[in-house]
Amino acid sequence: MNDPASAPRVSGNPVRDLPLPDLAGFTHRWVDAGGVRVHVVQGGQPDGPAVVLLAGFPQTWWAWRKVMPNLADRFHVIAIDLPGQGHSERPDISYDTHTVAAHVHAAVKALGVPAYWLVAHDIGAWVAFSLALTYQDQLHGLALLDAGIPGITLPDAIPTDPERAWKTWHFAFHLVPDLPETLLAGREREYVGWFLKVKTLAPDTFDDADIEQYAASVAADGGLRASLAYYRDAPESARKNHEALAQQRLSVPVLGISSSHGSIPDMAASIRPWADHATGIVVPDAGHFIPDEQPDAVAAALTDFLTEDD
Repeated sequence: MNDPASAPRVSGNPVRDLPLPDLAGFTHRWVDAGGVRVHVVQGGQPDGPAVVLLAGFPQTWWAWRKVMPNLADRFHVIAIDLPGQGHSERPDISYDTHTVAAHVHAAVKALGVPAYWLVAHDIGAWVAFSLALTYQDQLHGLALLDAGIPGITLPDAIPTDPERAWKTWHFAFHLVPDLPETLLAGREREYVGWFLKVKTLAPDTFDDADIEQYAASVAADGGLRASLAYYRDAPESARKNHEALAQQRLSVPVLGISSSHGSIPDMAASIRPWADHATGIVVPDAGHFIPDEQPDAVAAALTDFLTEDD
């Protein structure tokens, strides 16, 4: 694996001043996804079942770097930077999850993938839930990791109990106009580092290079604006989720992955009222960033889920 700081610029990359890390056995590609240039990292078995991975705030596709090699022997592994994230374009668009989901699905279609499994964490899971509601006839199944979904399981009120408030306080902060930009510009490393250190069970899960990389992504042109926009457009995400669920439920298999020290104690239970087939597991010895903290357990759970009907 190359040092991200020494990675060369790549033609087609819309965020060229951001170092581009490489992962052995995987290649970078940019596709036109409904008018947004989206960054894709793919590898594994080209003819195998396709697995699409989405990360959340404040991460990028790099969140899956420890899981991807464990899936590559059996699957066509595709990690995607969401619009506004990592090396994807940061357009001035609505970042409600149905709009973003359309771009993500268009990126998968641009790769020539007819149907796929979808796996997502945090804000990536927000997008994945909305994508499944619209395109579930092209999904084999959906796995969601430690995320409250807007309008579904994300609470309307932020708890004031200090024992719980630290997990969700930022939802309200990100909604305030202008103030987050004023306070965070130039301090992205400190802010991103807080999330990565405090929300893991083992604070040394992320090293300085990881923190620098994720902070640089948020700080790159339009990154902070896009990161905040996902939260600011969450009410629209919730409204569209409600509209979609008034017409249908999730009929694809759903796997909810929680952790012993995460934000959502039982992901499967939280999704089950809207899904016909939801099962769940709890990964021990992990906080919120489960793919980084327990990648082998995540890869094993996903492999069991993806091959259940084999």
